[in-house]
Amino acid sequence: MDAINPPDKPTVLVVDDTPDNLALMSVLLRGHYSVRVANSGERGLKLAATGSPPDLILLDVMMPGMDGYEVCQRLKADPQMHHIPVIFLTAKSSMEDEKKGLELGAVDYITKPISPPIVLARVKTHLAMKASADFLRDKNDYLESEVAKRTREVVAIQDVTILAMASLAETRDSDTGNHIRRTQFYIKALAEKLQDHPRFAHYLTAQNITMLYRSAPLHDIGKVGIPDRILLKPGRFEPDEFEIMKRHSVLGRDAIASAERSLGTEVEFLRTAKEIALSHHEKWDGSGYPKGLRGDAIPISARLMALADVYDALISRRIYKAGMPHAQAVAIIRDARASHFDPDMVDAFLDIQDQFQAIALRFADSNDDIAKKEAYFCAAITYPASP
Repeated sequence: MDAINPPDKPTVLVVDDTPDNLALMSVLLRGHYSVRVANSGERGLKLAATGSPPDLILLDVMMPGMDGYEVCQRLKADPQMHHIPVIFLTAKSSMEDEKKGLELGAVDYITKPISPPIVLARVKTHLAMKASADFLRDKNDYLESEVAKRTREVVAIQDVTILAMASLAETRDSDTGNHIRRTQFYIKALAEKLQDHPRFAHYLTAQNITMLYRSAPLHDIGKVGIPDRILLKPGRFEPDEFEIMKRHSVLGRDAIASAERSLGTEVEFLRTAKEIALSHHEKWDGSGYPKGLRGDAIPISARLMALADVYDALISRRIYKAGMPHAQAVAIIRDARASHFDPDMVDAFLDIQDQFQAIALRFADSNDDIAKKEAYFCAAITYPASP
């Protein structure tokens, strides 16, 4: 049984197994609301789930088959219907019955015989409360959607800004090609490998790994401050030239810090970028620069970047050298375990060296380099990788 009135009014579903009660409630409510009726709990659930859900349900308790308590329990367990207010309308008048109904999620409990003014007043009150709740829920959904949209826009702007700044630095040294992209993926792969390691688990959260990936392109931003005669020199640096070249780590950190100050607040993703820019040339044994940090005093982000940066420098062609085979680069990094690099990071690198190799091929600098890298892979027979 289902009677439907004009859709511009709130809809009340009445569920009762007694025809006289259904008729009485229909007459009482129809002047104010659209009314739907069901003569069983099963039918009531079906109507509630079909088409537009009702705005309120008046529910009898004592019905054959599925009683009102079970109907209410099922309604509240359904994500699509749990927000519909339920008012029990029943001859069961004990305190225990009313308590049970309210504990199941009903908003009100009216005992028979009913008082029409009381029923109308309570229905009106709960429909007004539901309308307010629906408005707030819709507003909240809209705001969450807008926040998510704006967050995506902010992240995209940050990523574009980082890549633009990093690409600017790379224009000073065009020989480095896809170095930025490769080191991003190297550092991400290495961080994910170490994510559950007891020494690094506290730092390598999913959020921080994303931050590392996004910050990695700025590791050599300080090269913009190095004179061309040194940056582009086709040979080894003289001692005084190398001292100037080493300044790029501090220049990079300072450039990022200056950008941060212009914003007037500390920015989380730039904190990681500053660490990487300043300290990725530090060495595990303390022989690196600019501060000569040793061991765990070197930020984890910088230790990861150091390994990724050196691997790529070894396998890549530069103006002053040819790239070397992957297996030879692996051997050099393995030999620098606990001197240049964090030993646990080297062990992780050795476990996933094939991923580094695949990244190098994926982001090769040119067709010639692709052919060269494919030859390097074959060269693993001549230069065996780690056992």
